[in-house]
Amino acid sequence: MSLIQPFAALRPRSEYAQSVVAPPYDVLDTEEARARAADNPWSFLHISRPEIDFPAGTDPCMPAIYAKGRENLARMIDAGVLHFDQQASFYVYRLQMGAHRQTGLVVAASIAAYENNRIRKHELTQPHKVDDRARQIATLNAHTGPVAMIYRHSAAIATLITDIVTDNPEVGVMTDSAVAHSLWSVSDRATITALTAAVEDLDLLYIADGHHRIAAAAQVAAERRAADSGQRGERAYEYFLGVIFPHNEMRLLEYNRVVTSLEGLTSEQFLDRLHERFIVDTVQTATKPTRAGELAMYLPSQWYLLRSKGASSGRLDANILSEDVLAPILGIVDLRSDERVGFVSGVRGLAELEHRVDSGRMAVAFALYPALVEQLMKVADAGQIMPPKSTWFEPKLADGLVSHVLD
Repeated sequence: MSLIQPFAALRPRSEYAQSVVAPPYDVLDTEEARARAADNPWSFLHISRPEIDFPAGTDPCMPAIYAKGRENLARMIDAGVLHFDQQASFYVYRLQMGAHRQTGLVVAASIAAYENNRIRKHELTQPHKVDDRARQIATLNAHTGPVAMIYRHSAAIATLITDIVTDNPEVGVMTDSAVAHSLWSVSDRATITALTAAVEDLDLLYIADGHHRIAAAAQVAAERRAADSGQRGERAYEYFLGVIFPHNEMRLLEYNRVVTSLEGLTSEQFLDRLHERFIVDTVQTATKPTRAGELAMYLPSQWYLLRSKGASSGRLDANILSEDVLAPILGIVDLRSDERVGFVSGVRGLAELEHRVDSGRMAVAFALYPALVEQLMKVADAGQIMPPKSTWFEPKLADGLVSHVLD
């Protein structure tokens, strides 16, 4: 099976795109999604988060919820808001946020390549989240949430994409997070053949955002494969919706941590414990770490910088925090299940950390130095796993701009 394929996308007509395009389903909670979609019947959130069409408090995993998403998808197709392309295509997808710009290729990517580790992961998944997305995919019969992936920069791919991009995209929208999303379709057979060959020449792809989406797509493929007596082939369900970007255009922000309590320690006792493992400096203003191996910490009304006294070379900063603070001092071992720890993306800034601590919701906050894309690829190549919530890619792909229908 080929690593990628073109596909005939389901996408919004250009005049509706601004109304349709929505944030990824997993960056909003239900009430945020409900507010975003208020008075907008064409928001893709009615498909990706259909619980917003039910009363507050409704279980989002009820069968009726997924059925409502399917109903909303059909309603938007019937109204002509969404339409199917007539021929299989690739799509060039550019995101621009301020001065930062990254340009990727939208593809149907091979689930077999994921299963065979040619598409590599760096995070563990949570079964209930995978099951939720698998039920959504199966009910909609479509992949509506793209998986963002990385490839090592390829001059051949860059040249082909440069020749496709013009000043006038087929679809262009600006989201309320000040990100411009632009899309160009690629239906020329010669260009599709050249792009397919250039991507096939890549050794590997790496998952950036979307571990749960791709795991869910693989689960649905396995179920449908079993129903087809185990046959494999060029069936649509053997491919998932992906966008591949060169590694040198991706922007990683820090993924910070907040903790609900000091587990009975006073601030002074907690600092004493930290002094055993770190050089602790008081700073007068909100301060981000300036290099790997340095952590920033906020206790009520006071910032600190922490530098490890032990060996930190080669360890991810998220590992330093977990291994030297969260586990030994606060007893937080499993970040995937321990409800005492929360995660705050770097895009929210240090003021959000201060607010959560000063409001009394949290006892302490930690700001981390962002991981590097090269670190992610190194971890994936070694078959290892990064700590939960170690990477926050920004800007985010939108839901609704392109969807992949399975049959």
